[in-house]
Amino acid sequence: MTSKNLYYILSILFALSIVLPSCKNEKKESNLEAVSTQEISLEEALYRPNFHFTPKANWMNDPNGMFYLNGTYHLYFQYYPYGNVWGPMHWGHATSKDMITWEEQAIALYPDDSGLIFSGSAVVDKNNTSGFGKNGIMPVVAIFTYHNMDMEKDGKIDYQTQAIAYSLDEGMTWTKYDKNPVIPNPGIKDFRDPKVMWDEANNKWIMTLAAGNKVMFYSSFNLKEWTLESDFGESIGGHGGVWECPDLFSMKVENSDEIKWVLLVSINPGGPNGGSATQYFVGDFDGNRFVMDDDFSHQLEAKDSIWLDYGKDNYAGVTWSNIPETDGRTLFIGWMSNWDYARDVPTFKWRSAMTIPRDLQLKKINENYYLESLPVDELYNYAENTIQKDLVNSKELEDLINHSNINLANINIAFDLKDLKETNYDFLFFNKEGDMLSLGLNNMETEFFINRTKSGKVDFSEKFAPKISTVKTSEILRELSVQILLDKTSVEVFYNDGEVVMTELFFPNAPFDKFSLSSKDKTFKIENVKIQEFKFK
Repeated sequence: MTSKNLYYILSILFALSIVLPSCKNEKKESNLEAVSTQEISLEEALYRPNFHFTPKANWMNDPNGMFYLNGTYHLYFQYYPYGNVWGPMHWGHATSKDMITWEEQAIALYPDDSGLIFSGSAVVDKNNTSGFGKNGIMPVVAIFTYHNMDMEKDGKIDYQTQAIAYSLDEGMTWTKYDKNPVIPNPGIKDFRDPKVMWDEANNKWIMTLAAGNKVMFYSSFNLKEWTLESDFGESIGGHGGVWECPDLFSMKVENSDEIKWVLLVSINPGGPNGGSATQYFVGDFDGNRFVMDDDFSHQLEAKDSIWLDYGKDNYAGVTWSNIPETDGRTLFIGWMSNWDYARDVPTFKWRSAMTIPRDLQLKKINENYYLESLPVDELYNYAENTIQKDLVNSKELEDLINHSNINLANINIAFDLKDLKETNYDFLFFNKEGDMLSLGLNNMETEFFINRTKSGKVDFSEKFAPKISTVKTSEILRELSVQILLDKTSVEVFYNDGEVVMTELFFPNAPFDKFSLSSKDKTFKIENVKIQEFKFK
């Protein structure tokens, strides 16, 4: 049986076997075992990531409700436990001590008569402002969107409301508030994805909520009663699609004492290379209103939209809450897919992965703000095979990667390029099947690129690889730092310490086992090479 025929048969089996559950806490068994074949086992070996979170089985999308407490990172996520395509949404749950190795937990929130459980956030209510705490136990409060499918089918527009639940066992089990919703729908069709944070300066909770083509800010003193403060964005930034999954947080500008506020807003469609993507804004927030910084406004005028990630596969990402001040990082994770083809990717047992968790940093360079992102340091604790060189040529770099018994499906490659010319610098991963993934710098067109058009399985969706993904550089570059993180079916590329990031999926027919760096320029320098292979139990 060919892989294409297998793909077709499995798709039909899944489509026939998925039955939407009623909105109750039913304990249905997944039908995935019905198609557990040798081919599925091969798929696990070829496509299941090593160090990116995936559910054991079935459908996943947006990260939700992330918080840190007592040494544990909690990740909740949009989840359909009865099939590998989108269905009635639950909150899945996973925990980790380091954001790299995850343990999947029991489903956290089930749909009920009020609706499906759409995206939201969770906070540690240290002062028990909600009153949910008992016997000295500090509550964790989840804030989520109810999506009422019956109301939507009846043609109503007020089918999304905001609700809360609380946990007294550090997020393992939840009790829904008996007076939900805490924010009724004011007559807005897309009214969802509440992200809540504690505003220390004003001693109140702030909710950032997506509302069609803008975000709305609400405040509360107890997480139960909310007041609308203001809105932002109706004619600002990218509006190629609906606004979703916002996040508001303060950050210190690197190498200064300046504090700025960053607003993330995901948008679908309308991304820089098609489909889903996340834009950001930099400004000030006074507890009531978000106002863009003048410098960032000028920066935005020149580009229309400024993106957290310019690849096609980083969407709906938000930050963890309750990170200790002693840590001080702003920690982020995104859904590593795109609504253009997420339902069609060629995996069957599970669908979707999360990006590598990232450390966000805010920099100001030549009056421009950049929200930079790099993999969290915890990842490098898993590096067991490390090669470092101060200076190599392209042939030596290829030999280091290709002849050092390094697994290219589980690798981090970092280096600096110096003395660049006005030509191409192409980093190519390939295999004996003829699949290839190309990325790098086109210095003639002043742009970075990822080319997955010949990376293996690409015909499952006409939107997956119709063209090369690109992002413009400000000028011809004479030097460049590069970090490439490769994990079986994904590449995350961080240019100039995360100033420009591109994340994309690919599905080769066999693992990539060769690397080359090609350019017409024969005199450029490759410095500070670091190659790391990761090992996991």
